[in-house]
Amino acid sequence: MDTYGCQYTLDGQKLDNRHASGLVATNAVTGLSATRPGSRAFVEALWNSPVPQQWVERYYDGLLHIMSLLHCGGRYRIYPPKETGTWDHKRCAVVLTYDDAIDNHLDKVMPELDSAGLTATFYLIGSSPAVSRRIGDWRKVAAKGNELGNHSLFHPCDGSLPGRNWITSENDLSKYTVRRAVNEIRANNELLSAIDGRSARTFAFPCGDLRIRDTLFYDSLKNDFVAARGTNSGLETVDRTDLSNIRCYGINGQNADYMIGLVKQAMESRSLIVFLFHGVGGGHNINVALEDHRRLIGYLKEHEKEIWVAPMVDVAEYIRGQRVYR
Repeated sequence: MDTYGCQYTLDGQKLDNRHASGLVATNAVTGLSATRPGSRAFVEALWNSPVPQQWVERYYDGLLHIMSLLHCGGRYRIYPPKETGTWDHKRCAVVLTYDDAIDNHLDKVMPELDSAGLTATFYLIGSSPAVSRRIGDWRKVAAKGNELGNHSLFHPCDGSLPGRNWITSENDLSKYTVRRAVNEIRANNELLSAIDGRSARTFAFPCGDLRIRDTLFYDSLKNDFVAARGTNSGLETVDRTDLSNIRCYGINGQNADYMIGLVKQAMESRSLIVFLFHGVGGGHNINVALEDHRRLIGYLKEHEKEIWVAPMVDVAEYIRGQRVYR
């Protein structure tokens, strides 16, 4: 049992005296299924044999040794990699965004986020009274890990589009030059940096308007921001997210079941979902009830082991990093 060679002629003459580890291993697999007396000894020989160490045996014989041990031990099966989430080792990512710098974001949203230990992105309009009056409060928001995103200085929207008669001539994006739009957005960046001391942040298109006439004005701002959020709806994946126009779900009157249902879809598809809020419990004509918002926050907290909740800038930087890694 300890001296047989590894090569023989058809009539039984030994050609190679080496007691090969690979042959010992495969004989054990055969012996396990054999019924002849003495077959068990071949299995025990594998168990008692050392792991192949010599250079002549380490690769091929070593592989046969490991595979045969698995087979004889009943553990020869597929070992898939341990499943990890796409989003920071979690099943999906959720970004909560709050537009227009509303007092309710400070007075109603922040207490909810703080109680759950979650963070979000607040897209501030630099000229909003809720910014100038409450700079200290916004600084505290940023200090807790939330992002102060750029929503422009004056929130200009394209007044040439249907249903936009509420837009004043001063804030009509269609009457802007690209230079003016870019300069105002950069000025707002300076303001936000003075509040939070940061340089990396994201942008949100006012009214979701991407163009000044035929020009995509954000093309002149790509080096100023990590990413930009739009207003078109849809889930996002790491590979296919357009960081110049990240999709989101605008919330206006939908209940908690609807919002939680979207999160479940994101979990199932291992996607990113971005929520766009304005008023929460009032403060804006586009609004979500405070209780429905609270239920969403509670669901995210309850499932925090599966859901990565983070500001937009963190998620966008993560996507950039994943693309470089791949």
